[in-house]
Amino acid sequence: MPTAPPHVLIIGAGTGGLCLAHGLRRAGISVAVYERHQHRSGGLLGYRVGIGPTGTRALRDCLPPDVFATFLATCAQPPRYFNVLTQKLTETASFELRPAVDPVHTEHSVNRMTMRQVLLTGLTDVVHFDKTFIRYEQHDDGAVTAHFADGTTATGDLLVAADGTHSAVRRQYLPHAVIRDAGTINIATRIPLTPHTRDLLAERVRTGISLIFGTGGTMGVLHVMEFPWHADRRIKNGVSADRAALLRAWPGLSQGTSTDHINLIIWSTARRFPADVMQLRGDDLIGLALDLTPNWHPHLRELLSRADPGSALPIRVSTSEPTPPWKSTTVTLLGDAIHTMTPGRGVGANTALRDARLLCEQLARVVEGDKTLVQAVADYEAAMVPYGFARVAESLNRSGTNGDDRMYRPVVGRLALLGARGYFGVTSRVPRLRRRFVDDFHTYEGDQD
Repeated sequence: MPTAPPHVLIIGAGTGGLCLAHGLRRAGISVAVYERHQHRSGGLLGYRVGIGPTGTRALRDCLPPDVFATFLATCAQPPRYFNVLTQKLTETASFELRPAVDPVHTEHSVNRMTMRQVLLTGLTDVVHFDKTFIRYEQHDDGAVTAHFADGTTATGDLLVAADGTHSAVRRQYLPHAVIRDAGTINIATRIPLTPHTRDLLAERVRTGISLIFGTGGTMGVLHVMEFPWHADRRIKNGVSADRAALLRAWPGLSQGTSTDHINLIIWSTARRFPADVMQLRGDDLIGLALDLTPNWHPHLRELLSRADPGSALPIRVSTSEPTPPWKSTTVTLLGDAIHTMTPGRGVGANTALRDARLLCEQLARVVEGDKTLVQAVADYEAAMVPYGFARVAESLNRSGTNGDDRMYRPVVGRLALLGARGYFGVTSRVPRLRRRFVDDFHTYEGDQD
């Protein structure tokens, strides 16, 4: 028999939390989201995230159709190539990616800031900003009360931690869960896309994602983000009439969405960075990036020098260790709050979205009377924990994401660099290996359901 829908408290208005909120509302489940930042643009990183088929399916199933259409309309141009370059911009390999056959089975280039604005569409009545979670308490009747730093509280039937790598909920609920330093640090920069900066890049680099294997243990990734609107928010020529109308009607277009730019991120083992790197910002951080890349191509160094100082950000890469099983209750977790991973396979956001979709499906079974709330949580966790930590392991084993990778060792690193370049070079030039690489690339994108 159907039962009364639970009231769900979500801590954190990130990608996974907001996707879950949409899905629960569509399922007729009451929800409230609590975000520690003071406004809808607070704490956002304006960098690219790749949303593949796994994430796109979750968004399609959880979001209202008009919001999902807005998500598709606000994506940047998808990558056409996966390139491997040297620090001198010499092409080691270039793989042409498959064209999109439908909106779901493709890789979407998404700006985090823009995606936040999309996911907030239609949720203004349930998202509460400036609410810093400090602790929860569980009651004998199963209810959960969240306490916030401003002295307010909220009570619901289920508390979902969607508050990221440094989750305050996880610290209380699973104090034995370990988040450790992966041993690498990224410096992320954003460069305005102008006719001049565009001309600094070859056509395949402008239209693809490029992995840079630099000498001396410094690596990079570069991608160009081009959106359907100009800097003044006018819709560009060539955008279909339907999408143009959708974008003009979308409130988020005026809410600090990004405009065309180049993302250039460099990283290396943490041992190569100064002790105070995490406190550096602006020109100091850009200067450090230039110091780490003295022998890079002048065009790459010019891009770094033209980076927006306000966009430069140091990121200490973290990773979760597998957490021993726990007894399911009316508190659960999703995304980075439970399985933080390195950016090595680029699936962190996709896995969080997968979590949201799965949890929503399980909670809908509660409303239908098929399961108790705790059983639904248990079934969600029984599936989420294995695939989540499998993605963690795969991302950590990706070349260059682990600070102990031999790529960063003084002598062995040179051999590792030559080996990596050699692998990509041979793979790209042998038709059978080339096809297998592209097949594996697309298979990995879509095999996570």
